[in-house]
Amino acid sequence: MSGNGLVSSIRRLLGAEERLGRSTPSPFDQLRQQMNDVLGDEGILKEVVQPGEGPSVPQNASVLITNPHSPSSIVHYSGFLEYSDLPFETTTHRKYPQMMKLGRDVTLAGLELGLLTMKKGEFSRFLLQPQYAYGDMGCPPLIPAAAVVLYEVQILDFLDSGQVDDFIAMSPEDQNTVPLSTLFEVVNTLRSFGNRCFKQSRYDNAKDRYKQATKLLGNRETQSGAEVEGIKTALLPLYLNLSLTELRLDCPHKALKYGNKALEIDSANTKALFRCGQAYLELHEYESAQGCLITAQAKKPFDCDINNLLRKVAMSDWTQTQADTMVSRLTCYLRL
Repeated sequence: MSGNGLVSSIRRLLGAEERLGRSTPSPFDQLRQQMNDVLGDEGILKEVVQPGEGPSVPQNASVLITNPHSPSSIVHYSGFLEYSDLPFETTTHRKYPQMMKLGRDVTLAGLELGLLTMKKGEFSRFLLQPQYAYGDMGCPPLIPAAAVVLYEVQILDFLDSGQVDDFIAMSPEDQNTVPLSTLFEVVNTLRSFGNRCFKQSRYDNAKDRYKQATKLLGNRETQSGAEVEGIKTALLPLYLNLSLTELRLDCPHKALKYGNKALEIDSANTKALFRCGQAYLELHEYESAQGCLITAQAKKPFDCDINNLLRKVAMSDWTQTQADTMVSRLTCYLRL
């Protein structure tokens, strides 16, 4: 149930009890009866509407928040004043889920402390006293003085960006003393950030995240063959992502570079062959594009994407050949 529906339901309940002549508590007082005290001072009360799973959100994480009632999963966290059906703050206008950095993007102390109690997938409501919200002054004209506010939010996902921040702040020498598993965790978080940006068509931001991850891997001083192989395994998806991102940015030369880097790690990787085929097509190098795609097709003969691109290459090559023939004939005619 959304905040709007919640307030309306409480008001209907209050109206019914008033008609019966009973003295009833306010809507927020009704809520308090089913909420838990987060800090022990009744400043932040919480009701879990839908439980989450896994560990709680860590300090300095980045959380992805959304509205569970929105069929299109548009980001939505809303703040309500008592006796108001409409939120004073909402993010329903955003096209994509919003990634919020704790300690930076969340400005209310009560909301941040509440988020730290939540788990992935959890949907909860928080009732915040003024000292954990907008204070005694409020925030005119929307928030009156000493206002108690209700927030409802669901955490769709979170990334431990605090770990990334701490790792990047270290010197290269210190980074090399950290266990390799920690480096892989940092790299995976950066790749996840990049994937979020890519899905939102923020290709430059995605590229920056992927390149940052490759740089951290490249700076690692490996001690054994197993570590070298581990680094290569972590680099492969980053090169593939960078190749696709450069294609989206209309940079086929760079896309080809990263596709070839992926092939240096795994010469039989069909995604890398497909990316190189796409890049060669954009560069009008049809023979090279066909070579990559035929190799990929041999490994995945029924892959629709590979087969469709092969047909496109063949058609483009035929069109170019016809055009070249016409130009050649016209040139000979003019010479006559």
